[in-house]
Amino acid sequence: MKEIVIGKDRVSVAELIGKGGEGEVYAIKGRPGQAVKIYNTSLRTKREDKVRAMVAEGLAVKTNLVAYPGEVVTDHRGKFLGFVMRLVSGYRPLHELYSPKSRQRHFPKSDYRFIVHAALNVARAVGKVHQTGCIIGDLNHSGVLVAQDATVALIDADSFQFKLDGKSYHCVVGVPDFTPPELHGKNLASVQRTVDHDNFGLAIAIFHLLFMGRHPYAGRYKGPDISMSDAIAQNRFAFSLKRQVATQTTPPPGALTLDMFPDAIARAFENAFGLTPRARPSALDWIHTLNSLEGSMNRCSRVKTHYYPSTTAGCVWCKVTANSSFDMFPDLTDVELHILSDARGTEQAICEILAFRFPTVADLLPTGIKPRGASDALREARSNKRWRMLIGLLMMGGAVAGFIYLTPLWFVWIGLAITGWVNISNREIEIDPFQRAFKVADACVQRELDGFVQRNGMSEVVKVRGDLDAAIAAYKGHEDALARGLRVMKSNRESRQRQAYLDRFSIRRANISGIGPAKTATLISFGIETAADVKRSAVLRVPGFGDVMTRKLVAWRRGHESRFKYDRKPNAQDITDERALRGRFAAEKAKLESIIRNGLGTLRNAKPRLDVLPALARRDKALTDALAVRAQTEQDLRELGASVPASTVALMVAPSPRPTPQPVRMPRVRTSRVTAASGTPTCPRCSSPMQRRSGRYGQFWGCSRYPRCKGTQNI
Repeated sequence: MKEIVIGKDRVSVAELIGKGGEGEVYAIKGRPGQAVKIYNTSLRTKREDKVRAMVAEGLAVKTNLVAYPGEVVTDHRGKFLGFVMRLVSGYRPLHELYSPKSRQRHFPKSDYRFIVHAALNVARAVGKVHQTGCIIGDLNHSGVLVAQDATVALIDADSFQFKLDGKSYHCVVGVPDFTPPELHGKNLASVQRTVDHDNFGLAIAIFHLLFMGRHPYAGRYKGPDISMSDAIAQNRFAFSLKRQVATQTTPPPGALTLDMFPDAIARAFENAFGLTPRARPSALDWIHTLNSLEGSMNRCSRVKTHYYPSTTAGCVWCKVTANSSFDMFPDLTDVELHILSDARGTEQAICEILAFRFPTVADLLPTGIKPRGASDALREARSNKRWRMLIGLLMMGGAVAGFIYLTPLWFVWIGLAITGWVNISNREIEIDPFQRAFKVADACVQRELDGFVQRNGMSEVVKVRGDLDAAIAAYKGHEDALARGLRVMKSNRESRQRQAYLDRFSIRRANISGIGPAKTATLISFGIETAADVKRSAVLRVPGFGDVMTRKLVAWRRGHESRFKYDRKPNAQDITDERALRGRFAAEKAKLESIIRNGLGTLRNAKPRLDVLPALARRDKALTDALAVRAQTEQDLRELGASVPASTVALMVAPSPRPTPQPVRMPRVRTSRVTAASGTPTCPRCSSPMQRRSGRYGQFWGCSRYPRCKGTQNI
């Protein structure tokens, strides 16, 4: 135990809490809620005047959001050692909240509302510092701590710029990726910091939070690779919508974009990372803007833990999950395996649905529409053909007369005879225009049929029937899909264990030569957060990372991977994973049962209206007129002896897919829980069940309502 002097009291320090480049932090025995920072011997004389001035000013009692020096600490001879400050316990560095994998480990229950509220509290804490007359100067992710209730505390307050009795105590340090453009390349120890400088760092911290760890200046520059410091110094805000031509930089793949946020948020970031330091939003500006964002969030209808800005077209987190297989805000509530199910009732409903008499095209399209004869177009074509034959005969007659009376011009008469013969011999009328006319008329019938169904309020019933076909197919293949999901889970057990192991090693804590804070921020902005994310191809796509840096990162990953040991014995995580998978399949099955039973009720309620549809169709003038036009084109083709193309008219009910079990895609493994998608995903556009399809680039999920809905998702 070390003994120290605080004022006139001799106290003992307890356990070591933390250690850094400037010194050590200890708890104080007998003083709960307080800690002492003991400077390294070489720094004590440099820090003493500033600390004594901060204590004399009484900054520690002005706010509880900042760990200001509260009392001076000396040894028993009165020599300066350090200071007493508020003990900030139970808090985590800000980057552990905004980095996706760290957040799921340290803040597993947080959602996007929590993120926005934490950003709001960061702005409040910075505003409190400015109210005390201080400038933070070195505002960065390590000096901002956040608790499980989203409250925020600022530490390292002894480095703040402070002024007392005309004497200024500078902030002599700074982190490059939080330093504003105008200070890059300058000696920070001699720079007089301003609130505008802090406003830049505050905007960086808020951007990190709202954009899931992305850095606003980490993007793809169209010119040669530049460092993070150069990108900031050159004002190349990668996400700018107003200055895209000037910045020549685009956001990393898969990142959120400014246009997903309300105009006030987008405008605030444009000003914060624009060309005018004085235009940067203040802490108070951010408080107002973030308050508005916090109060205008939408909740996803599919995943209850997904909250997103109301200005986006649908849930952004579902889209991110579909593209990356990593859920930013997974639903970690316990899954109940024994979800109420009514298999017998569902099977009875399926039988009734399949036996349900739904009107067909033949029922709705009136029959007996017979044209009286050929159309004007066909009569005109026949007339033209007769005239061509007459002209051909005259031409051949003229050619014969020419041979007799003007033999020297024999070559003219041969040409005239050939032309006449062509006109006479071409006795057939061209069929293609009439077949095209039939197809146009058939498409018109389809449009009028769709309009008839819509005018009579049956569009929703048609949609329900199509959805029911897809739901029944998914229900029939559900058990096979679950079995396959369990097989996939067991087969990749070792790889899941390896990934979970590598996810423990954060890029931010890696000590790799040449990869400092700025390059680390760039890596995280491009989705490389832990050793599990390090792959040669992925690293080479990050700006500023060539073969040398990539080899270092790959070697760092391999070093950790070499220490991985596969545990073949079943463990608690296996039980949790299987329980989660079964629970999600049970929930999906219950959802399908509900769709089927509710859909049957919709069909039953619609039956009286369905029964009178044929009679209504016979009285629908637009539909009968379209049918008359098509019948005329069909009659023309028959008179010409040509084949009639098959009609493509159909009620827009998706055909029942074969009950083939759908593949299960396992998402990326997290250390806390493994999740698995259910056998049949739902459409990201309309939430209808999807079907497996094939295209030019392989297989994919397509909406069962296609072509009405064109939602897709990768398999």
